Amino acid sequence: MVVRAGREFLAIPGPTTVPDEVLQAMHRPAIDIYAGSLLALTDRLHANLRWLFRTRGRTYIYIANGHGAWEAALTNVLSRGDRILVLESGRFAATWGEMAAKLGVTVEVLAGDWRRAVRPAEVEAHLRQDAKTKGKDRYKAVLVVQIDTASGVVNDIAAIGKAIKRSGHDALYMVDAVASLGCMPFDMDGWSVDVAMSGSQKGLMTPPGLSFVAAGRAARAAHKRADLRTPYWDWTARESNIHYMKYAGTPPEHLMFGLDRAFEMIRAEGLDNIFRRHRLLAEAARRAVAVWARGKAIEFNVAAPAERSDTITMVRMAPGRKAGPLLDYCNTKCGVVLGQGLGEWRDKAFRIAHMGHVNAPMVLGTLGVIECALDALDIPHRKGGVQAAIDWLGQEVKA
Repeated sequence: MVVRAGREFLAIPGPTTVPDEVLQAMHRPAIDIYAGSLLALTDRLHANLRWLFRTRGRTYIYIANGHGAWEAALTNVLSRGDRILVLESGRFAATWGEMAAKLGVTVEVLAGDWRRAVRPAEVEAHLRQDAKTKGKDRYKAVLVVQIDTASGVVNDIAAIGKAIKRSGHDALYMVDAVASLGCMPFDMDGWSVDVAMSGSQKGLMTPPGLSFVAAGRAARAAHKRADLRTPYWDWTARESNIHYMKYAGTPPEHLMFGLDRAFEMIRAEGLDNIFRRHRLLAEAARRAVAVWARGKAIEFNVAAPAERSDTITMVRMAPGRKAGPLLDYCNTKCGVVLGQGLGEWRDKAFRIAHMGHVNAPMVLGTLGVIECALDALDIPHRKGGVQAAIDWLGQEVKA
């Protein structure tokens, strides 16, 4: 017997649920790519991206996923043989670094831990030492993610930026904001970020297929010297006055229509309200997990509560237990799709996404199905996790 009829709940960390309003905005005929309303739409999307990244720099729109934006960011500011530093806090900064290595960049990793955030003091000390290096052998860039969806860690981008400044190092500060932009504060200029990138499929509530790069003054100066530049990703080519060159060819019209509607929804709700909604729903999920974890069969991946992100919660199974049965039960029996563990945590963890177009019934429904699965599969847990989530929201969301 199953109870999954009805609309499936997608609780994975990307792609996230696409609002009906966005889907409806995309359901229209194509229009002229050379004149008229599409040109105005491009201008409006760039203005909204600058507003969301909080930058006066330039923004670029790519027909690509986040990995495409990674490559765009790297190739526009680096040259073969450059050294860069990757700050580890999970899977994705390291993977970004692996891409750089394949492009001919020398990559060094400041080793971290999947269970904790990057330590700004360690970054400062490491860069202070490297700042003594002469000339072209010095690090050219520092790479980090704001939220790593593999580990559930959130990094303090402002504090890391201050650490880089205190070190006296001139490396470009490059930040992956794929799982954070539109879900929590990001202040590119205020935090001294030189290059930031993100994608359409998470906090921006649009189907996968668009990615974005924002570049500040120092990054644009480095761009002039970079020898990894290629025709498709090149910023200079995309700054052409010819409209279709801004997309290196035919613009992705229907994704643009959807993103435009998503920005209307974001502005209507207001960023402060969006950030608070994410904080409240994330804490509801954490309250539930904290109760279940008293049964000693599951635990939070991220050790320190302050370092747990507001868009994704990773839950580890106790040694010897597999996550597969719980994932399968939630999906095939109840219609809730959770994120699986990545890398070495495949089948040893599950991930609960609470980002983008998400509300209380979606999160409480997801938590309810997880608690149902824990019961049905006889996984030891303290009962009452969902009630703890309800109590939290009832306390914080006033009548």
